[in-house]
Amino acid sequence: MLDTVKFKPIPAPVAWRGDELEKSDEWIYVLTADELSELETVGSRFLDEDPDLRTVQAQDYPLPVCTPAIAAWGEALDRGRGFVLVRGLRCNRYSNALSASIYFVLGLHLGQPMRQNEVGDMVQHIRATSDKKYMTASSLRIRDGLTYHSDSSDVVSLLCLHPAMEGGESSLVSPATLYNEVLARRPDLVSLLFEPWHFDWRQQDPDAPANTYTSPMLSYVDGVFSAYLGNAIIRRAQDMYPEIPRLTAEQVELMDLIDAICLEPGVALHMDFRQGDMQWVLNYAALHNRKAFKDAPEPELRRHLLRLWLKRDTPRPLVPNFGRHVVKGRGETRGQEVPLEKQRFHITQAAIPRIDWGY
Repeated sequence: MLDTVKFKPIPAPVAWRGDELEKSDEWIYVLTADELSELETVGSRFLDEDPDLRTVQAQDYPLPVCTPAIAAWGEALDRGRGFVLVRGLRCNRYSNALSASIYFVLGLHLGQPMRQNEVGDMVQHIRATSDKKYMTASSLRIRDGLTYHSDSSDVVSLLCLHPAMEGGESSLVSPATLYNEVLARRPDLVSLLFEPWHFDWRQQDPDAPANTYTSPMLSYVDGVFSAYLGNAIIRRAQDMYPEIPRLTAEQVELMDLIDAICLEPGVALHMDFRQGDMQWVLNYAALHNRKAFKDAPEPELRRHLLRLWLKRDTPRPLVPNFGRHVVKGRGETRGQEVPLEKQRFHITQAAIPRIDWGY
């Protein structure tokens, strides 16, 4: 628990800097020809059989050739730097449905897919439909840049079906490095990281049953460091919901300091998404953001990513009610069935972007 932290620096590999990692490509895994062949074969079978996404299991679609690589990715997520970029899917040769099928099968082997909204979607599309600014519309539907944050799962993953015409780079920051910097610069603020904060929920998901949920920013249990940060979402909750406690001056100072450190040269690792790239990130170990981008005028050439949220099968000790703990598993509901017209529980449906949610 908190009293075991004693506010000491967190060491590598969890604490890392972008200017150090960019000197090598050890965080990039390039699929082999044999791995690609297996993924394409198994993905095609998955697409043909079109199983229920709520119940299908990894053992239904084994990947023996890819198993060593998947195990290495999981090790990097759970006990390494917290992320891996997997390169080489030939999405330019696939239909979007086949790309989504291969991606979902890989996700099954890295964890249990999770619902990403209250209508039960397990595959989310990131495709801009407006030029609204961040925090005025769903981040899934805009071209504006985002701030550093954690997503609402153990693992967040992105598959690039098509990159932007210009911009849209993904950036990662180690929250352990942020913690170390706060500890060195403002030790008087460190304890606030372990206290509950109010995060906006309603604006993230219009179907949410409450306006906010609470979580500490950091957890340290049994020697395991975990983070859940999203300063923009905390600030938006302050603007939207007058019933929640107001931030103190010290809390504002802490958030401002974290935001500033994230933007300091060398702290973040920046990466361009190529078509077929898959980014797998452990939310507890890496924050992510996206730079603003420009789309091509042709609809078929516009930036289009798929997103998975996964629950890792590897147990992780956390303080109670940590992160967006209100998210349900893929087979769970809040007592109400998803309306038939909103159901997307098969990959042939899930591979098609929604036009009735998140706009």
